[in-house]
Amino acid sequence: MTAGAPTGSSPFVPVPLTPVAFLDRARLVHGDRPAVIDGPLRRSYEDFAGRCERLAGATLDLGLEPGDAVSVLAPNVSMALEATFGFPMAGVVFNALNSRLSAPELAWIVGHAGSKVLFVDHALVGVARAIEEQVPGLRVVVSQDAGVSGTTDCEYEALLANAAPHRVEITDEQSLLSLNYTSGTTGHPKGVMYSHRGANLNALAMAAQGGLDSDAVFLWTLPIFHCNGWCYPWAVTAVGGTHVMLRVLDPGAVWRHIRDDGVTHFNAAPTVLIGLVNHPDAAPAPRTVKVATGGAPPSPTLLTQMAELNIDVTHLYGLTETYGPSLICDWRSEWDGLPAGEQARIKARQGVGTLVTSSVRVVDGDGADVPADGETQGEIAIRGNNVMLGYYKDPDATAAASVEGPEGTWFRTGDVAVMHDHGYVEVRDRAKDVIISGGENIASIEVEQALASHPDVVECAVVAAPDDTWGEVPAAFVVLRPGVDITESDLVEHVKSRIARFKAPKSVTFGDLPKTATGKIQKFALRDQLWAGHDRRIN
Repeated sequence: MTAGAPTGSSPFVPVPLTPVAFLDRARLVHGDRPAVIDGPLRRSYEDFAGRCERLAGATLDLGLEPGDAVSVLAPNVSMALEATFGFPMAGVVFNALNSRLSAPELAWIVGHAGSKVLFVDHALVGVARAIEEQVPGLRVVVSQDAGVSGTTDCEYEALLANAAPHRVEITDEQSLLSLNYTSGTTGHPKGVMYSHRGANLNALAMAAQGGLDSDAVFLWTLPIFHCNGWCYPWAVTAVGGTHVMLRVLDPGAVWRHIRDDGVTHFNAAPTVLIGLVNHPDAAPAPRTVKVATGGAPPSPTLLTQMAELNIDVTHLYGLTETYGPSLICDWRSEWDGLPAGEQARIKARQGVGTLVTSSVRVVDGDGADVPADGETQGEIAIRGNNVMLGYYKDPDATAAASVEGPEGTWFRTGDVAVMHDHGYVEVRDRAKDVIISGGENIASIEVEQALASHPDVVECAVVAAPDDTWGEVPAAFVVLRPGVDITESDLVEHVKSRIARFKAPKSVTFGDLPKTATGKIQKFALRDQLWAGHDRRIN
């Protein structure tokens, strides 16, 4: 050993990682610059930081102590953004609620999280009162868009006005930062535990790989309640960018903000992008707008349409359990010379691990890596600093999602994928969405991509339907462009012209699709419709 070489931990470095630190830097460096735009309201980083510190003080004034839980029910408004900093400053665990769930569903989550206080936007106060009736001892605090609508006489603003700034020092970076609940498509949702360290590192990855800097103007189209906005509340703040709040997601409003407010970035599910390209106001953006999308693979057709509108789409992949995005379709410059269609097909891949995703594998049933041939299917497994601490109060579910492998324990995603060269992953299906017809596996996403390539198809979903002969067959649900005249047989033949004929849907149902609050199509609802009367979902 070289003389003087360190033999233990350095006295200079162990500063616990936390996303709260990003606001401190933004306040120092960008204090006079715009932090938040919410309708007519404009707040600098100095003002924003001060409000977050007073929210921390107000939280403790309510009787909460470090480690207690607090819930937030709000659309993408200033209060929801302040909560992502103010509550961690108080040392309390915050739980952002899906504003489109029913009151009984939300009451179960609030009760499971052990929240003692619910902060609610005025537009959702009726739901909050219904939750209050079902959760004994819950305190409800209402926010009324003070400074936006001109109303200042509200409990939230009064609490902040009377509170002293407060900060709790974060001493353990692996301590619990927030609880984020899964969709709960079967049974009760699971509470995913995020740490300060994981949120800090994933936010830095999003800032770096999302191309954010101090001139970024980020439009909040993605719900903040979804994986804490993919960690973008902290990522945008880390670089000193501007948050533009969007209470109601409307394609016309998005185009207006792009034109009038200089929007440079936003995140959205493919269904939102479909609404943008088909809106009457759709026109090439005055500057390149960077968009990250996830939730479902965007079709090559959609990617081509977005490029024509000067919107650069990057495909991401992730889950609630991975703080949002954990894979990114990292573009290689040598692909620039490929035909547009081939570029779009590559962009539809989920890609490689982000800067803080330690490793991504695609494994077979025995836990061995599948070959990187772009054909052999397996399950995605992930490990890294952006994997959850575990499921809250559910060690059995945590164990069930874990698999031992090289370098330790891996998180099993349940998603079926193939591995391409250079470590690029392409999702083929959710394990439960694979259609097994006559012994042949059919990936619903492949059928959906073929359907989506038809110029009159706006959106589609394919699930398994029971069949007496084949066991299961693909069934399609399709949204068409208004005013077009197209039949079921037209679409079936279109699919047969693009992929193996046996993969074509045996039925096509036209109409709206059920979706989650984040724009994901609820395939389970479509399966419920098709499998009604069956005591199991497998033939």
